[in-house]
Amino acid sequence: MLLAGTVIADSSTVIDDGAVVVEADRIVAVGERATLTEEHPDREVREFDLLTPGLVGGHVHSVQSLGRGIADDTSLLDWLFDHVLPMEASLDAEGMRTAAELGYLELLESGTTTVIDHLSVAHAEEAFEAAGELGIRGRLGKVLMDQRAPDGLTEDTDDALAETERLIQTYHGSFDDRIRYAVTPRFAVSCTEECLRGARELADRYEGVTIHTHASENADEVATVEADTGMRNIEWLHEVGLTGEDVVLAHCVHTTEAERELLAETGTNVTYCPSSNMKLASGVAPIPDYLDRGVTVALGNDGPPCNNTLDPFTEMRQASLLQKVEEMDPTTTPAGAVFEMATLAGARAAGFERVGALREGWKADVVALDTDITRATPLHDPLSHLVFAAHGDDVTFTMVDGRIVYDEAFGGLQTGDADDIRRRARTVEFEGKPAP
Repeated sequence: MLLAGTVIADSSTVIDDGAVVVEADRIVAVGERATLTEEHPDREVREFDLLTPGLVGGHVHSVQSLGRGIADDTSLLDWLFDHVLPMEASLDAEGMRTAAELGYLELLESGTTTVIDHLSVAHAEEAFEAAGELGIRGRLGKVLMDQRAPDGLTEDTDDALAETERLIQTYHGSFDDRIRYAVTPRFAVSCTEECLRGARELADRYEGVTIHTHASENADEVATVEADTGMRNIEWLHEVGLTGEDVVLAHCVHTTEAERELLAETGTNVTYCPSSNMKLASGVAPIPDYLDRGVTVALGNDGPPCNNTLDPFTEMRQASLLQKVEEMDPTTTPAGAVFEMATLAGARAAGFERVGALREGWKADVVALDTDITRATPLHDPLSHLVFAAHGDDVTFTMVDGRIVYDEAFGGLQTGDADDIRRRARTVEFEGKPAP
């Protein structure tokens, strides 16, 4: 297949009249349309306005999708313990499957092709199956919580780690290696030292398994960890083995100079979630400082109850604007830097090779956007448009691993029944669901 249009191959490469040639799950050529059409004359040709690498959600909660709007205007710990965790605890397997499908549907419709997904304590296999069937690429993990969790979510430490190991053995590398595992403690507040050290031991036991958790999102969270351990949050995670190139820490808003140096020295990945941090009034992550230190920074939406969208284009815009006003510097976090967070850096954090750019030999994760719209007229700079003006509903085509998973020209979702997913999502009952 030959996909033609303006090609944004990466944060520094734009081909005005370009093309991407796909064969099986790989990109076999990227370049000028005229040249590639001549070199590949027998390919099926699809015409698009703007082609871009699939975007990477560096920290999402697909299974919180049913809770969009149930906990607005609430501080983090109240939001979590009074609203979101009770919702998760009340979902049965069928509800969890529907929640995950709804999240993945929104992500694929909006141009996200890869996620690092923080699931829930129970029924994690439902999300793994949903991700595999709907066609998204993902690094998923069952949540670990063995203290300070509501009824239905607190687990015995050994049981939680044993279930994690079972899921690793079942799903790590599944669906043609499109789905991989991340050991996923919720955060230090809800996990004992035994649990956190056990997470590291499990990740070390299985090749390619990584770790994904929250860290230093909120001042109250940091104070709780310090009261428990006598250490700052990142320092404590480092002490129990949860730093390193195979670790993704979501948020990292409240960090000291020493903690930032630890992140850089250990190669720990950070995911920046600007909309969530603003909505929960958590603060502003020191992203320019992390980048200056060489820390890999991915970009994530977090969950629908604290965003309230999984649109990656909205997140790119917020990511740049928040840092500009925080630094009082309009030159900080320019479009190219933010686009790299949402693509190559996110793929690096997720541990997927040859993902995050349109390059020969790389995975065929390709997204197309409509630019025949008022917001894209006139279109002076395609990269600027993607970061500052585009919306997820501009996406017309999403391909993951060479498979078309969303195609507006042929009815939308190609790997499931979107209408049925939305219908079922409206009927799921859970704790905290508003009355009709």
